[in-house]
Amino acid sequence: MTDQSDLPQGESRSERQTNSDVVVHLHDYRSGQDPLPITFHRRELDLIFRVYGRMVGENEWRDYALDHLRDRAVFSVFKRSGELPLYRIEKNPRLAAKQGAFSIVDTHGRILKRGHELHQVLKIFDKMLKLIDT
Repeated sequence: MTDQSDLPQGESRSERQTNSDVVVHLHDYRSGQDPLPITFHRRELDLIFRVYGRMVGENEWRDYALDHLRDRAVFSVFKRSGELPLYRIEKNPRLAAKQGAFSIVDTHGRILKRGHELHQVLKIFDKMLKLIDT
């Protein structure tokens, strides 16, 4: 530890304090910030990971990505980590009053199922047809 000042050369502490003494109200600070990203709640993640775990056990899925964006939350599932996602489970609160906040989107961007309740939307993975080699 030294006795030297951490201020730039020639600047005194009294000058530094007068330049930085600005009071900002917390409400004004929060309203000026970017909005918080949309996230999945814990119960929603529990439902998603239950399906994900089952599909990993069936060797259908191998990797996932979780994105929290300004307008939506996305859970992407992959067969291989270097490829495009097989499915995206999306939560878009702006659509909650219309078609439902939750949707399942395939690789090509087609919406396979949409609804207000996540557990109902995730039922699409219970009925997925699989190719059987004979």
